[in-house]
Amino acid sequence: MGKVVVSATVIGAATVCAVGAVVVHRYVKKSRRWGRAMAILKELEEKCATPTWKLKQVADAMTVEMHAGLASEGGSKLKMLITFVDNLPTGNEEGVFYALDLGGTNFRVLRVQLGGKDGGIISQEFNEVSIPPNLMVGTSKELFDYIAAELANFVAKENQDFQVPPGRQRELGFTFSFPVMQTSIASGNLIKWTKGFNIDDTVGQDVVAELTKAIERQGLDMRVTALVNDTVGTLAGGRYGNKDVIAAVILGTGTNAAYVERAQAIPKWHGLLPKSGEMVINMEWGNFRSSHLPLTEYDYALDVESLNPGEQIFEKIISGMYLGEIVRRVLCKMAEEAYFFGETVPPKLKVPFILRTPDMSAMHHDSSADLNVVGSKLKSILEISDTSLQVRKVVVEICNIVATRGARLSAAGVFGILKKLGKDTISDGEGQKNVIAMDGGLYEHYTEYSKCLENTLEELVGEDVSKSIVIEHSNDGSGIGAALLAASHSQYPEVDG
Repeated sequence: MGKVVVSATVIGAATVCAVGAVVVHRYVKKSRRWGRAMAILKELEEKCATPTWKLKQVADAMTVEMHAGLASEGGSKLKMLITFVDNLPTGNEEGVFYALDLGGTNFRVLRVQLGGKDGGIISQEFNEVSIPPNLMVGTSKELFDYIAAELANFVAKENQDFQVPPGRQRELGFTFSFPVMQTSIASGNLIKWTKGFNIDDTVGQDVVAELTKAIERQGLDMRVTALVNDTVGTLAGGRYGNKDVIAAVILGTGTNAAYVERAQAIPKWHGLLPKSGEMVINMEWGNFRSSHLPLTEYDYALDVESLNPGEQIFEKIISGMYLGEIVRRVLCKMAEEAYFFGETVPPKLKVPFILRTPDMSAMHHDSSADLNVVGSKLKSILEISDTSLQVRKVVVEICNIVATRGARLSAAGVFGILKKLGKDTISDGEGQKNVIAMDGGLYEHYTEYSKCLENTLEELVGEDVSKSIVIEHSNDGSGIGAALLAASHSQYPEVDG
């Protein structure tokens, strides 16, 4: 009997030891995995670091590239396009003006009534229209006839308040958000279609001439007085409300900047100097690149796999199209190398661009004690359920690292523009403000991003200069901004009351 007891005791002890060993093994395995995840996080943080000295190097590089792009065509990664906009709105414009905003699968037609000095925008109306898919790959005539018909329809329905004085043409600002080689304020040749459009017979043609012919076929007496892009429109909209606006930045799905340059500071400008002495420059700053940019393995991989490798590097690390995708790539590496979400990599986590920046923003802004927004986003988008609070905290930290880098680099870009214009030091003009007009969903809706951008700009310019720098939200540059530019470039001098 005693032997049985002894045997049972030995077996029991062995079982306890075995279970203990399994528990210890699991704990060690789990600790190792967590350690690997933390190492990936630490490396990300180090590679994305943007200390002030580095941001100042980025700003200096931006200024150098701006000079090079103004000196000659193709002299820089920054195109520094001459927009032919030499008259920004003053706020004195009066009358009814139109805008056509074509930038994707929808287009808008707008009507804006301006009240002259101190009158501001009296009224505005718009109509949004979808473009049938067959017209996006049809002929130039079919597309522009469709647009002109909607424009004619919009005008036909307006009431007596909007009647144009006898003998005067209606005037239109045309926002055309595709690559164009501009040849004057109201002409430009299409370089290539993007965003799903593929109409061969428009390429190389003047898009204003194509639209004008279509308008004439409708029997509509309307003239295109300005061909612009949305960033220049944002600058115009900002200047209309505030004469101290010197630049505009779009931070949305993509990113760009435009600013007011002295015409004499543009060596590649060979035309007559404009009366205003100024010229708006469209920087196309998304294509900025510098060895000082803090790039990670995730950025290099994203770029290689993109539709435009080697292009738009600045855009790929600061804009809304890409921030969520960078976060996804980091999480994917953690899942693969540190089993961050369990023994297998969640299939949805391998799908490029499945994690959009608005979802990243929602997770980043989650202030609940158990981070339930993070948990629900991981479950609904990536089908990852039962995440621990510890895991959710790491996800928020990744969002923070990626967004902070983007916001701080955006601020460095703005600082580069201020340096180019000599606005980075205290000027003699007491109380002189320098205003940057900003627009875009990323700036407007991602609060942590925009707060970080503004704080970083203050950090870069210093406390004294920061009192003269103001960032203002300027809405709907592609619509209202285009109508305002139609007014400021009107063929009728009395418009600028």
